[in-house]
Amino acid sequence: MPNSARTLVLLLLLIGALGMAFTGAPLYSRLAYLALLVLASSWLWTWLSLRGVGLQRRARTLRASVGDIFEETFEIDNPSRLPRLWLEVCNESTLPQAAGSRLLTGLGGRQKRTYLARTWLTRRGAYPLGPTRLASGDPFGLFTVRRMLPAVDSLLVLPLILPVGDFPSPAGILPGGRARRQKAAEITPHASGLREYAPGDPLKRIHWPSTARRGKLMVKEFEQDPQAEIWLILDAQARWQAEIADNSPKIWQDWMFTRRPELSLPPATLEYAVSLAASLTHLFTRQRRAVGFVTEAPVFTVIRAERSERQEGKILETLAFVRGEGRLPLVSLVEAQSAQIPPGSSVVLITACADESLLLAAETLLRRGQHPLVLHLMAETFGGSSGGEAIYAKLLARGVTACKISRGDNLTEALAHFTP
Repeated sequence: MPNSARTLVLLLLLIGALGMAFTGAPLYSRLAYLALLVLASSWLWTWLSLRGVGLQRRARTLRASVGDIFEETFEIDNPSRLPRLWLEVCNESTLPQAAGSRLLTGLGGRQKRTYLARTWLTRRGAYPLGPTRLASGDPFGLFTVRRMLPAVDSLLVLPLILPVGDFPSPAGILPGGRARRQKAAEITPHASGLREYAPGDPLKRIHWPSTARRGKLMVKEFEQDPQAEIWLILDAQARWQAEIADNSPKIWQDWMFTRRPELSLPPATLEYAVSLAASLTHLFTRQRRAVGFVTEAPVFTVIRAERSERQEGKILETLAFVRGEGRLPLVSLVEAQSAQIPPGSSVVLITACADESLLLAAETLLRRGQHPLVLHLMAETFGGSSGGEAIYAKLLARGVTACKISRGDNLTEALAHFTP
């Protein structure tokens, strides 16, 4: 690396050597020996400066959401007697705005140094907590040695969940209903009877009082409630994804000492769609509704509708990895899955599609007796294809419940005031 101090020492060594060769004066020999001594001692110090130095990174949790503060503890251990005059810790994680890089000075022999790094999470996805680069050197700054420590853990950042406390339930869209006289594979609010335990039945379906009375394992059976199911279908087809340059101000590393800036979604149709899906998933699971999820981003993924606490986690984890690289159009997703959705179910389509295929998808659901609700992202406001307004008007004309979403909209208010 370019180093002015090293250049100066080498220059002194050269002058001393030339002086010794041409004049033989003692001054030049002393100058040369001094330069050699400084170079040798500095190189040896540098070689020893990272030997035995250890680094541990510990996090309280490896799962968080956009908007959370991620805390990570860095512990540097110097087990040898040799002090470290300076030690650079560089966090090279791909996590946006990742904190943790520090320049430590005066780390004595057999000492530890610990500090806490806080990162404001602004992007969903999985991020390795590393690699971490350590660097140190001699007191004169002549040489530098580096060591790269690979990542051990990864952080999963779930999508941003917006408050949707006033999402409407108009008649015919999210109604209740009578139990359907058909056996259900999952647990529903409608128990229909008991039967003997069969291999593969979950233990949570065992009815223990009846088991004790009859002396053999008995499990509960449930009837379907088709109108209780809600399906979210996220259109991630690459054709309709649009994004404009994010000109929002960058988040300063010292946000902890100032007022935290307001977190906003990236100006991309996919990020809006993912946040909408995450927010509705959170809402419906809190309402104890059976929620299912379908997408192709780029792998076709179906999460069967369930009414359980773990369902939200499964859908949010899937959303954390969604990419706008899908190949299947929305109508293909609907046709592939609608036959598996019970009649009377509500199906929320989240899409930026701006052609007639969106109308075909809604009509397919209507023909099967399902209730479509379209969250329509206006791609033109994100710098994408035009035509969304015309398709949105046709949806309303055909009696399809739809909500128009544009870039910069307050999504909480938009969901609460859609056109029924």
